[in-house]
Amino acid sequence: MTDKKQDSINSDKKILLIGDISKAFYHSSFIDRNLPAKYELVTMPSLGDAIGAAVLKDCAAAAIVISGNFLTLKSSIKAIRNTCDSRIVLLAQMYEEPIAIRLRSSVYNSMPLADDYLICPVRAEEFVGFLLNPKDGNGAVEPEKTDVIDPAIETRIKHLEKLATEDDLTGLKNRRYIWEFSRQVLEHAGRENKRVTLLIFDIDDFKNYNDLYGHYAGDEVLKQASALMQRCCRSHDVVGRIGGDEFAVIFWDDPYIQDSSDLQSTEHETGGANRERRSATADHPEEAISIAKRFVKELENAPASIGDNSDGGLGPKGRGILTISGGLASFPRDGSTIQELFQQADKALLEAKRSGKNRIYLVGSPQNSTSSVESGDTLSS
Repeated sequence: MTDKKQDSINSDKKILLIGDISKAFYHSSFIDRNLPAKYELVTMPSLGDAIGAAVLKDCAAAAIVISGNFLTLKSSIKAIRNTCDSRIVLLAQMYEEPIAIRLRSSVYNSMPLADDYLICPVRAEEFVGFLLNPKDGNGAVEPEKTDVIDPAIETRIKHLEKLATEDDLTGLKNRRYIWEFSRQVLEHAGRENKRVTLLIFDIDDFKNYNDLYGHYAGDEVLKQASALMQRCCRSHDVVGRIGGDEFAVIFWDDPYIQDSSDLQSTEHETGGANRERRSATADHPEEAISIAKRFVKELENAPASIGDNSDGGLGPKGRGILTISGGLASFPRDGSTIQELFQQADKALLEAKRSGKNRIYLVGSPQNSTSSVESGDTLSS
């Protein structure tokens, strides 16, 4: 953060909140109560209202609720940056995090387009503390913060916050995060006529493997399989551990890709991996199938160092025959709510187990399939 921006936070009195705050906070009416007395909260319903507003010149910080596509949002924030050089924080839903990350990484007039972001909904007190008490690149808290917190307590708080959304063994998202993210992204997909695909899978006979080689070996398998699945997925797909050896993957349309001009730049970044876009009119999720196939294949050949098995792998060439079974279900084709989608994927997973394991089943019939894999076929290599 620049010195000029730090001075602004200390001297200016207005806090600007832009956009539909109803989806950003648990209780937006509490924001005023948590602001220090010297600050005045100013709200504006949209970015269009904020652009060029006189209040931008003397605001201490601005918070923007993300709305619209990436290009429009980027252009609007640039226009605000032309007037305001104070701290800008984005308020994003879980599924909008890829947009927030890209905006935070963008530079405009030698300044970051956005300084940071928060995942919503957020508590009013957390929002105020985050907005007014930022940390600089060296991790030093700026002067506005007056309460002294024991470093050990602060570390513990951060650890607990991490545990609230992450699985402590694998580092993947946990069941709570997966459920809330799925709910949010399904609402978005329903509005935008997009599709979301859910994969649920577990490791076949994992208990026997765990009992045979020990819990340490079992934990290592879970961690390595988790890392491998993340590498197989695209950066915006969400991978989570939802219990024991059971995992969930949410494949969805990256909100960064909104039109053909933006698609071209994204293909350049990803090597064309996003060229084929899904839509709600397609039948089976081709990208999800391709990623699942790749994961099954790489799982069998992945190098591992478990116990005295330094030359083996996680799959048939390793210390045990390690395979997965899974079920794929897509919104809106197989369910209109997150509960229905999980139920359908669970049914497909159980059918894969009953049919001999080491396979991933699709929900529904094979008519008009966009994939060479028909309903009921396996995705194993």
